[in-house]
Amino acid sequence: MTTGLGEVYQFTLRGNGYSPMALSTLLQWEIARRLRSIPGVVEVNIWGGEEKQYQVVIDPQKLLAYNLSLAQVFTALERNHALAGGGYIQHEREQFLIRGEALAATTEDLSKILVDHGPGGVPISIKDLGTVREGPTLRMGAATHMGEGETVIGMVQMLAGANANQLLERIKARIREIQDTLPPGVVIEPYYDRSLFVSRVIRTVRNNLLEGGLLVIAVLFAFLGNLRAGLIVASAIPLSMLLAFTGMVQAGISGNLMSLGAIDFGLLVDGSVVMVDNILRRLGTAKQAPAQAKADVIRTAAQEVFRPVLFAVGIIILVYVPILTLIGIEGKMFRPMAITVILALIGSLIFAVLAVPVLTFWFAGRQFSDRDTWIVERFRRGYTPALDVALRHPRWVAGTAIGVLLLSLGVGTTLGIVFVPKLDEGDMTIQIWRLPSVSIDESVATALAVERSLRTFPEVVNVVTRTGSPEVATDPMGIEMSDTFVVLKPRESWTSADTKEALIEKMRATILHDVPGVGLSFTQPIEMRFNELIAGARSDVALKIFGRDLDQLRRLAEQISRVLQGVPGAADVKVEQVSGVPRIRIIVDREAIARYGIQATEILALIQATRVGHVVGTIFEGERRFQLVVRLVDRAAQSPATLRDLLIRTPHGELVPLSRVADVRIDEGPAQVSREDVQRRIIVECNVRGRDLGGFVQDAQEQIQKAIAFPAGYYLKWGGQYKHLQEATRRLAVIVPVTLAMILGVLSLIFGTLRPALLIFLNVPLALSGGIMALWLRGLPMSVSAIIGCIALFGIAVLNGVVLVSRIRALEAQGIPTPEAVRQGAMDRFRPVLMTALVASLGFLPMAMATTMGAEVQRPLATVVIGGLITSTALTLLVIPALYPRFMRKEARH
Repeated sequence: MTTGLGEVYQFTLRGNGYSPMALSTLLQWEIARRLRSIPGVVEVNIWGGEEKQYQVVIDPQKLLAYNLSLAQVFTALERNHALAGGGYIQHEREQFLIRGEALAATTEDLSKILVDHGPGGVPISIKDLGTVREGPTLRMGAATHMGEGETVIGMVQMLAGANANQLLERIKARIREIQDTLPPGVVIEPYYDRSLFVSRVIRTVRNNLLEGGLLVIAVLFAFLGNLRAGLIVASAIPLSMLLAFTGMVQAGISGNLMSLGAIDFGLLVDGSVVMVDNILRRLGTAKQAPAQAKADVIRTAAQEVFRPVLFAVGIIILVYVPILTLIGIEGKMFRPMAITVILALIGSLIFAVLAVPVLTFWFAGRQFSDRDTWIVERFRRGYTPALDVALRHPRWVAGTAIGVLLLSLGVGTTLGIVFVPKLDEGDMTIQIWRLPSVSIDESVATALAVERSLRTFPEVVNVVTRTGSPEVATDPMGIEMSDTFVVLKPRESWTSADTKEALIEKMRATILHDVPGVGLSFTQPIEMRFNELIAGARSDVALKIFGRDLDQLRRLAEQISRVLQGVPGAADVKVEQVSGVPRIRIIVDREAIARYGIQATEILALIQATRVGHVVGTIFEGERRFQLVVRLVDRAAQSPATLRDLLIRTPHGELVPLSRVADVRIDEGPAQVSREDVQRRIIVECNVRGRDLGGFVQDAQEQIQKAIAFPAGYYLKWGGQYKHLQEATRRLAVIVPVTLAMILGVLSLIFGTLRPALLIFLNVPLALSGGIMALWLRGLPMSVSAIIGCIALFGIAVLNGVVLVSRIRALEAQGIPTPEAVRQGAMDRFRPVLMTALVASLGFLPMAMATTMGAEVQRPLATVVIGGLITSTALTLLVIPALYPRFMRKEARH
């Protein structure tokens, strides 16, 4: 009903003068119940505090003194704490229900329950055998806060598919209501609110879209020189997004970083730019045209570019279609983006071919000029001589293009590779681990010491630690494990370090100095859960070793751990702890219990009563319910020796020590036994900092292969994000060639022959070279985001080539010689080609330059598109005109 990322709201419950048990009870029966009633909340899990029980604590010595057994205590409590229904009777004209009540409501009621009679008929009650109290269960987890002491945590889990923002608004409103009803001094203090992260990411997307849209509109006005025409083109943006939003609602796609993060408003106006530019150019040559003549000119101009606009925008749509075939994590991330972009592009295409001509006729006015604006004129002055040189020296141009391509391929081999860029969540999570044999009191003391160490950093706002497992074990951990949530100030107010990596290293050094002997792993709240979901480990890389024997697996894991620690980039190396838990095993001797006539269940019930307690009923306090358990006094199970001396009464009245009927031994057991693919396995995990994931794994694989020989039947699998990187790379290795083949096929369909299609297709590798160079210049690794950017770039790069070659071929069809047609076509389409490239790149510019939360995912994609458009625009305006006569001459011969 929920997911691993459903922990949307976490808070502590604090109150001076209130015990951990009182706070836990208040959270369980008042706060959590009211929060669970909110639509969209699946569970409110409780961490820390003490769960209340009614405990009948029996002294074994008193049992012996009265010659009673523990089983008699169980039976007495079960028989004297119950309800019975007696049906009903009819009295006169009314019906009376019959209800028998023997429920104990208080500790005093329980202490009066009769167990047996002694000599002379003297009653023996529970109070004669021990005490009755309200006490805590044997806990398996704890929570601490700011190094000040233990606290109680509430963790609200969201229904899968619910809207996090809307749900959190309802949760916070309910929290305000609950706060007013709490006892004096009790305060709910939230420390993790998913809506803060979501709002920051959405703010990044919103600002990037707004800034990109303003840049696009500015370019339109500057290049078109016609305010009305600029507004007509700009209106493509809201109308296209309207269709996209409508489709998203129907498809159930939420507005988020991925679904809206790749929208480029410049891309949405490209078709309209080409359409408007051609209409204005035509109207500029038809001075003072009457209304009917104006309509004819617009119709003719629209028909001229209808086919290239249709196919060019259609190709951009087409390149996004293969992204829909992605599966796995990358599919969940990028399919919503592809759907949104496709819907927006369809809307922009409809607007360009249907609405733009009509709007131009209605609103563009009657005065037109075919003169360039000031900025276009400056660009054209530089382009004209460059075009002349390219036409005279086509080999130089082709050689330069090939050189740039080869250089980019060489640079590309130096780029690292990651699955997806790491999203900076702002806050931090530190996983702490200790020896598996550690006690819960020692774990709590260690957690408090770590929190006090973290409080010395001025960047830290709040620190909360969860140790062990919660009440409902949705996140089971041993008591040796802790998750510390560190809430940080905004980056601009940091003083200890400039980067999170530097801050982590300082925190690590400080903690290890103050609290020696602990293991540390630094990550982020959502990142930790994300890694755990996709790999079963909380770190970036998980090495899974499979085999039969746990000891051999542990030895191999420790060897691999030592190798990993020597690989540059390795951080927080950790071996899954599978052994080292001391235990006391009480193994029943079946021959002995047969001689004494004792049942094994009697011995097991005695063992259960030593610490956990044997449940014999439920105590009701109004709506609240608490377990009623029987347990022995603490001194009865202080050591293995006292356990051996526990006396058991036989059916013949004889008392025998536990050591006669069971073997009490001390040994060391496994902390856990993990299985996968029906085999035992152990995990070595680590984070990667300061380098790319792909390069790190490659180095680690080489060193492990050299240093470690695996015995027969033992083998290694690489998991974590690297596994998903491999799977995504394999799928993209098929998707990218298919996309390129689709582009070439559509280009051939447009022109009816292969040669102009191949000429335009040259845009693709040169655009790719620009994208690679841009990543290298910015120090960004290759990632799935960057590869998706390359796919998007292919379609954008082809658009301008289609527009230019279509114009040249149209001029040739009018009888103009090829050299003149090439030059005139290049000059005619210079403005729309330059505009479409500029608006597309400037639309992505805010995404490429943003540093706010969420920008990490957008940055590689935007960088690739901007860099690729620079080189592809140069190719369109120089290389295609230079090579066109040679390509078409060969076509003419054929």
